[in-house]
Formats: sequence, structure tokens, C-alpha cells
Amino acid sequence: MSATDLVAATARLIEIPSPSHHEAELADFVEDELRAVDGLEVDRVSDNVVARTPGRGAPRVMLAGHLDTVPANGNERPTVEGDVLHGLGAADMKGGLAVMLDLARTLGRPAVDVTYLFYVCEEVDSRHSGLLEIERERPDLLEADVAILGEPTRSRVEAGCQGNVRAVVRMAGRRAHTARPWMGVNAIHRLAPVLAAVGSWEERCPVIDGCRYREALQAVSIEGGVAANVVPDEVMVTLNHRFAPDRNAESAFAGIRAGIEPLLDAGAGDSIEMVASAEGAAPGLGHPLLADLVRRTGTEPLAKLGWTDVSFFSARGVAATNFGPGDPELAHTAAERVERADLERANATLRALLSGASTPLASPATI
Repeated sequence: MSATDLVAATARLIEIPSPSHHEAELADFVEDELRAVDGLEVDRVSDNVVARTPGRGAPRVMLAGHLDTVPANGNERPTVEGDVLHGLGAADMKGGLAVMLDLARTLGRPAVDVTYLFYVCEEVDSRHSGLLEIERERPDLLEADVAILGEPTRSRVEAGCQGNVRAVVRMAGRRAHTARPWMGVNAIHRLAPVLAAVGSWEERCPVIDGCRYREALQAVSIEGGVAANVVPDEVMVTLNHRFAPDRNAESAFAGIRAGIEPLLDAGAGDSIEMVASAEGAAPGLGHPLLADLVRRTGTEPLAKLGWTDVSFFSARGVAATNFGPGDPELAHTAAERVERADLERANATLRALLSGASTPLASPATI
């Protein structure tokens, strides 16, 4: 158990604003903290900070966390009520960062090789991700056998992640004066069957490696209309689909298209297209170190229902999972908070894993 006051350490990180694209001050703080630790090799790539223990031929475990937060929602200042810390990023994921920094400072000589990775721009479009910056400039810093993302999971393993598809449905119409709507075709009215189909969509809930995923399809925005006195001749609805990692983005989109296309009139100019996607990641809990992490939590693993950078690592052959303090259901909300017990539980679990307490680790040759 660490002697660090993890609530105070997390509050200190919250005091340093770090909305996406503005993480430099927090990166400076993290870099200074890590450079003060004997035995760590510290590198900085733009505002991404990586610290590594020297390689000894043991399995390498990467603890990774993003520096950025979403914009403030009246919660930019940390406040403490008993053993509960409120504030922007308390759960997502400055609590996880505080745990990582404490382990880097106090772990001593771990039983495995360890990389501590602090990166930028996770909360925005993935093309801005600090992981991609590192991959372009210093791909060697991403080498690891296992990656543990400090996403908020209430200190339980949330395995893999779901993929994400964004699709746009366009419906055509014909303009007319609203005083004589029978002379036109209202594109917005034509959208009704599509919205009804989305609203009654049958969710898939596949179980993969014992983890139950739950898919979802939602209409998230509608654009259309010309003026208050004109029958609209076009409408667009954007759909967001979260799909389980037993299929890829193309097959997930094919499922959407199969349900929506019969409601469209291609001859009239209707269409559906996939405009963005991100692949999911399978649980990957067969890796001995991740299986050991699950055992040390004392709880059954859950499926990660959102998308995380577990996908980034899994696509590169690194077994990865989500594990960190904080309630994921509070992430990005004004009520975001983290409890002392949760911080301490995450810290103790990772400390035991990295130190190999009471559990022999597999040799690199068997992993």
C-alpha cells in the first residue's frame, strides 16, 4: 500500500487544466515528476511523456493514460468532501494518472519491465492522438507485451472495447411553399420510418470470453430545412453504432444498411454511407499477465461498452485491457468524482501485479 495521499495527488492534477490540445502544462508537471525518479529513462515526444525502467528481459507492462480532459462543466476546481474528490477529470482520468505517477515514484525494482505512458488528445478525433505522434516519431517507446489503460472502471477489469461506426442517411424531397405543401415532397417527413427503425433496433448482446457486450444504434443529429416557409428538399440524420468486437466495422455497417436501405428510394436520391469508423478489440484476457490482473481484482471481468485505446494496442499485437479508478458512468459529467478507496484499490492491485507479489510471472518465452 502506498503512503501517498492519492486524493491530494489527484486534486493537484485537476488543478492543472488540460483540455484536449492544451496539455503542455500538465505534461511539464508529469515530466518533472518522472525525471526526479532514479532509474527511469524519460522521453518526451511533443507533449507526450514516456518513462521506462531499463529492460532486463522480463515481460514489459505498459501503464498508459491520457493527459487531456473534456471541456469544463462548472467543475474545473477540485473539491474534497470526506474521502470523495470532485472535479474535472477526477474519474477520466486524473485519478488513474495519479496512481501511475505514484507507482513510478515508489515501486522500486518491479518484477517486470515497466513503461509509464502519458499521452495527449484521447478525448478528440483519433487523428490527433498522441499515440499516433509517438508511433510516427518513436515507435520503440510503444513496445510492450501488455498494456493497461487507466480508464475509469471502478478498479475492475473492463476487457476489450466496442467498435464505433458513424453513418449518414440522406433523404431527398422537393421544395414548395408551405402554403401549398402538396406541390412538394417534405424530406423531413420522409425520414420518419428511418427514425422508427432506429428506435426499435434489436440490440445484439454477444458474450465473448465470458464478457457480455451490448450493442447500440442511436440517431445523434439531424440537419435539414431551408426556411420557415419552404418545404425542405433534403434531410440528413447521423447514426452512431457501437458494435461488439466479434465483428469489424464493415460488417457492422452492413447490418445497419440491411435494415435501413429498404426504407430508402435510391432513384429519388436517398442514400446511406459510412463516414467514420473505429475498430473494436477482443478481450485478450488469455495473456498470463492480464489473467493475473483479473485474479488480483477478485471480481469477474466486464465488457468495455465504449471505445478506448485498447483498440490501438490490440491492433499492434499488444494484449491490452482497461483498469483504473473512477466510475465510467460519471465520466464527462458535471458530477465527476473519485473515491479514496477506489484510488487505493487500483494502486494496490497494480502494485501487486508489477511487483509479482505471491504470484510467479511467466517468462518472456512463454508469453
